[in-house]
Amino acid sequence: MTEVGGLPVAPDPEALGFDRAGLERLDAWMADMVGAGQVAGVSTLLMRHGQVVDFRTRGRARLNDEAPTSRDAIFRIYSMTKPVTGVALMILFEEGRWRLDDPITDFIPEFADLKVYAGVDDGGGMIVEDMVRPPTMRELMSHTAGFGYGLFDIHPVERAYREQGVLRAGSLDELVGRAARVPLMFQPGTEWFYSIATDLQGLIVERLSGMTFGAFLQERLFGPLGMVDTDFQTRPDNVHRLTDLYAGDGSGGLRPATAAFDMPVNDFTRPPRFEGGGGGLVSTATDYARFCQMILNRGELNGVRILAPGSVDLMGRNVIPDAVLARSNPLRLLPFNPAFGFGLDFAVVIDPPALGLLEGRGTMSWGGGGGTWFWIDPENDLIFIGLIQRLADPVGDAFRAQARALVYAALTHPEK
Repeated sequence: MTEVGGLPVAPDPEALGFDRAGLERLDAWMADMVGAGQVAGVSTLLMRHGQVVDFRTRGRARLNDEAPTSRDAIFRIYSMTKPVTGVALMILFEEGRWRLDDPITDFIPEFADLKVYAGVDDGGGMIVEDMVRPPTMRELMSHTAGFGYGLFDIHPVERAYREQGVLRAGSLDELVGRAARVPLMFQPGTEWFYSIATDLQGLIVERLSGMTFGAFLQERLFGPLGMVDTDFQTRPDNVHRLTDLYAGDGSGGLRPATAAFDMPVNDFTRPPRFEGGGGGLVSTATDYARFCQMILNRGELNGVRILAPGSVDLMGRNVIPDAVLARSNPLRLLPFNPAFGFGLDFAVVIDPPALGLLEGRGTMSWGGGGGTWFWIDPENDLIFIGLIQRLADPVGDAFRAQARALVYAALTHPEK
């Protein structure tokens, strides 16, 4: 069987339930977005039953270079790093190194005296109260621990994270020290807010394993899975495949992105300030597909087992409390509700019909701040990877929504 990036290619998409004309419509939409100047390039990879159904690239890796986007182009995947970090932590979970309801202060004692935001006084200062209890590991992996991020100017705690320069720390230990000066946004387990939680998970991996986070990933995940181009920096032999990053210029075009989230864009040719579990990796479509296929296979790929099936099932099960899902909050990154929740470092579709979606129940997904996205659909046995080079904005949201619509419209025989 033909392979691409070590992944088997289906000889006929129709044998796996897909309509050829429908897949052409998906490609045509992507090509139109490139032609309209909305993105420089795009790479999309669709797999079903462990085989590549469709793998297309359009546009260019760099606007100042005529070379087309290659199948092995390397993209900044930002927060698509988070599920990878979750898997690393679950490897240690299986070794009995921690449990879901352990307080995180068992591993990060620097947070023992955290306070909790309780409002603002007449002078605009934060009012704080004591923690009812420390956040648990379950809450850390589901963004319900109460930490902020410093990416959004929408809450006093978020502004305090920016003022403290939490994400500009020179090491993970320094990040913890800066975050410890800021109160939690809410009492643990009572709300959902996108946060530094996954960077903290990377630090816990380091402290439990005695290895740097990057070395742990290479030894326990990337090496075994054959993810040869995924890392916290590029190698001299593959740096030429790194795509440039762009942002909307406000008039329908693109401009080079020199900063992302108030920080200079990393060129990935040098080691990072710290190996961030929240958003520090680069990867390729085929590398990330190998990771997703391992998850879809419930922990195994090509005879290599990373996690037990039960651990993967646990990651794909909603853990946001029902009381939190039952109410809306405009501060959440996504509109979580009783039909759409969050597991351990993955968003999870609980009830697709209630959401008006065609994807299967239990679909796991996330995306990255550079416009990248993926989903893993266990019910339909498929994965999809989408990689673009545009800082997250409504255009990136359109890519995600349109890809889902067109993929499932093309799945005309899901019974195959």
